[in-house]
Amino acid sequence: MPDTRFYPVPAPIALGDLAHKIGASLEGPVGADVLMHGVAPLETATKDDVSFFENRKYLAQLSQTAAGAVIVAKPFRDRLPADCGALITDRPYDAYALAAQAYYPLRAVDAPGIDAESHVDSDAPVGDGCQIDAGAVIMAGTEIGARCRIRANAVIGAHVVIGEDGDIGAGACLTHCIVGERAIIHSGVRIGQDGFGFARGAQGHVKVPQLGRVMIGDDVEIGANSTIDRGSGPDTIIGDGCKIDNLVQIAHNVRLDRGCIVVAQVGISGSTQIGEFAVLAGQVGLAGHLRIGAGAVVAAQSGVTRDIPDGETYGGSPARPAMEWRRQVATLGRLAKRRDVEKE
Repeated sequence: MPDTRFYPVPAPIALGDLAHKIGASLEGPVGADVLMHGVAPLETATKDDVSFFENRKYLAQLSQTAAGAVIVAKPFRDRLPADCGALITDRPYDAYALAAQAYYPLRAVDAPGIDAESHVDSDAPVGDGCQIDAGAVIMAGTEIGARCRIRANAVIGAHVVIGEDGDIGAGACLTHCIVGERAIIHSGVRIGQDGFGFARGAQGHVKVPQLGRVMIGDDVEIGANSTIDRGSGPDTIIGDGCKIDNLVQIAHNVRLDRGCIVVAQVGISGSTQIGEFAVLAGQVGLAGHLRIGAGAVVAAQSGVTRDIPDGETYGGSPARPAMEWRRQVATLGRLAKRRDVEKE
């Protein structure tokens, strides 16, 4: 059970109703009218909890769980304890996410109102139902959509636009940007600062004015302490539904099409374009002016110096097609072992 100091006690939900909410079919000995009081991991769940199973690594926990019901794929139905209900679905983790949301709805606003210790410029319209916390600063010309939460000490620069139902984390700083609806921007994020633009010369480096914006679509989430530079002339664009982890750097003029996943500590150099639903795993580095195709996957810690076609998986540094990369790593390992044997 989540710590009630930080999370509200959820209302119980009948198992049949929960199955309907998550798109699962209910099987097993537990009735549809039995109330479940929350979600919990397999190893700590009680008879009042719903858990889920997806990773084979946890088969032992699945067979021993005390959960009242488990969200599980059909092939693993028989691994459940005899007294445990089964919520059958082809995508258990997706269904678990919906179950967790049913118990703990995603709410941006706890207590609507503008804290007396915040500063909201008189020329900054704030939509209905917003919550502006202490220390937040909203500058002139900014537009805040309805039901947004601006958390403590966040700074929203002049003329920024934030769509409805946004949640701007503590200490975040936004400038030169247009943000869509239902954005989640975590603590310490920096959006819209100067891109890294200099003209190099014998007499020194001349700063190039950065004259673009950051355009962020709907349903985007940006992790803590990530940075997104504004464009140098064209805009930096983050498409609808993109999910960006903590400590990510996105340079000027970068374009992420919809649904991209960018994992922690990725660095994307200027003017690179990422196709829709591409995945950049942790600590990937991308050179500038590249195109990463739609649906492409780049393995963790890869260094990308050339374009990647649609749907391809690349890895290594410099990054190359995954099968080629794996063969080269395996070959290098065999050569190293052979050399060790020859030395003996």
